[in-house]
Amino acid sequence: MLTIADAFDRLFATVKPLDPVSLALGQSLGLTLAEDISSTADSPPFDKSLMDGYAIRSTDLNHGTATLEVVEVITAGMVPTRPIESGQTSQIMTGAPLPIGADIVIKIEDTARDGDLVRVTPQGSQTNIVLRGTSVRSGDVVLRAGTKLNGSRIGALAELGRAQVNVHRRPTVAILATGDELVPVDQEPGPGQIRNSNESMLVAQIQAAGAIAVPLGIARDNRIDLRAKIEQGLQCDMLVLSGGVSAGTLDLVPSELAAAGITEVFHKVEMKPGKPVWFGLRRVGTTANYVFGLPGNPVSSLVCCELFVRTALKRLMGEPALRPQAVPAALEHPHSARADRPTYHPARLTWTPTGPVVTLVPWHGSSDLCGTVAANAMALLPGAARQYGVGDCLETFAW
Repeated sequence: MLTIADAFDRLFATVKPLDPVSLALGQSLGLTLAEDISSTADSPPFDKSLMDGYAIRSTDLNHGTATLEVVEVITAGMVPTRPIESGQTSQIMTGAPLPIGADIVIKIEDTARDGDLVRVTPQGSQTNIVLRGTSVRSGDVVLRAGTKLNGSRIGALAELGRAQVNVHRRPTVAILATGDELVPVDQEPGPGQIRNSNESMLVAQIQAAGAIAVPLGIARDNRIDLRAKIEQGLQCDMLVLSGGVSAGTLDLVPSELAAAGITEVFHKVEMKPGKPVWFGLRRVGTTANYVFGLPGNPVSSLVCCELFVRTALKRLMGEPALRPQAVPAALEHPHSARADRPTYHPARLTWTPTGPVVTLVPWHGSSDLCGTVAANAMALLPGAARQYGVGDCLETFAW
């Protein structure tokens, strides 16, 4: 049985980023750049005013104040037509180009206008201009490949004129729940049946990770139905199954995945919940299909999806190869641990003036999905019987 660290090592060695695609800038939010982006021009492209006020020569302020002739009004978007000579000024608006000869802008609050004359009395040292190329010079690399695009980065790309960008696309992820006991969520369960909660949960987790979820419904515990739905799921970049990966008589998933040409990368990880988790790969030519078999118990599926599936999706979308990042948090209440494996316990992570604090929520094991509704994280308890005290530091992973 693999350690958690070994499972991640195998995952990183197996999963490769998807080939880049060119997308319109407006479709790139949350995606990762597949190219370095350099500026083809200076930004700003000219010396400009940061204030509404008057553009002047600083030498006209040798005596601290001056009365100057207004020769022009410059608004944003226009090009100044008059250079500034000694004794002259142009009224200027925020963002407008600085006229030749001027080297400072006096904000309008420090001026008094009388016809074509204005008296300027600056309060303290001020220039109120930004010089050409202050933000970026032509040829500078603004964004590196591997950068995830958010609002500010998309805005910067727009400023650079990049209407199209090369990014790693969103993976498609088929989701397949297995089991004769399952019924759709809108159906009343009969004796011995339960609703298919895993599909809804996994769809939400996949979408939250930035991928495209493709729910396939339920595969019954027979090889014909399971085989057909596996082949359907392999039309996507990734297939995520829940159930059927343990050692029971009807746990048919590993053998049917093998029959579909999928090579096992790992099966069973030393962790709780989620020990039976399965991961494999099918490669046909240049096409790769990644497959996860998650345990059927809902909290096991939840945890394995957060740890392994989300990490694999980040890899596919070109994000840096990072394991899930833990927040060291102080335990709020004492806890007695009895598990013999590292345990990801549902928890509530909060931020206080003294730092992050974690509270372990009441939880009754891998089938207790309702026990997780008060949680927004999971705290890692190393695999040994131990009494934890208030203030003990736990690695905590936010959902």
